[in-house]
Amino acid sequence: MNGIYGKVALITGGAAGIGLHYAKELLRNGLRAVTLADVNEERGIEAVEDLTREFGSNKSLYVKTDVTDKEQFADAFERTVDKFKNIDILINNAGIMNDAIWEREIGINFVGTVIGCILGLHHYLPKYKTAKEGIIVNVASTTGLEVFGAIPIYVATKHAVIGLTQSWGTESHYKRAQVRFLALCPGPTDTTLALDGLDKNLGPAYQDIFRESQPFVTLQGSDYVAKGLIHAIVNGENGSIWVVEDSETPYEVVIPSRDKLRIMNYHDLELM
Repeated sequence: MNGIYGKVALITGGAAGIGLHYAKELLRNGLRAVTLADVNEERGIEAVEDLTREFGSNKSLYVKTDVTDKEQFADAFERTVDKFKNIDILINNAGIMNDAIWEREIGINFVGTVIGCILGLHHYLPKYKTAKEGIIVNVASTTGLEVFGAIPIYVATKHAVIGLTQSWGTESHYKRAQVRFLALCPGPTDTTLALDGLDKNLGPAYQDIFRESQPFVTLQGSDYVAKGLIHAIVNGENGSIWVVEDSETPYEVVIPSRDKLRIMNYHDLELM
């Protein structure tokens, strides 16, 4: 499998939910080994036991990691290299959706992603990748491609992750480091992060907006999102954005440049 077979991955927030499904789907597609970097030690140990039962020993490692702590994040990379000798794929998956604790939300969703990208791009993937190319997948959200007034700070973090991915996913960065960047944008998914609480925002006014604007959605399973990750890794070009929603085949989103948007708007005005 292109980009996966025989490689080693590190997944943040990998001890449960979509992160653990990513690990399993990667291993099913020929991944050699995976590190689960997660702050929840109990779930991390259980996840490794789960992976060992399904895929055998020496296939997985858990490292307790707060992604907002540079030293802890770097330790996850170091222990991965110590055990598996390589690191090829970084999945920046750790995230929370809770505007009520927005400083922590920004720290995990965006700052943690930045830390992971810098460690992966500047230090570990170029030096320890198994073959020619390393891969960094930043997990955003469909909310990173739209607006939702009930949780503006969460939405902003996901917009930021997409901008970060595209800016590092340029040809100049690829030429110097041979690391391919991808953004994965899951739609509403059946996880602990799902839109199931009215208290994860800035107060009653935002709760009212939530009630008024939240459409009916059918939550997709985490397994569909994990398959979408494989699709993006196999098919995605550097800097590309992939959406996985409604349990359907992933599709790529191309954001027009500012100049093209200006031309489009001018053309629209001429037609009025």
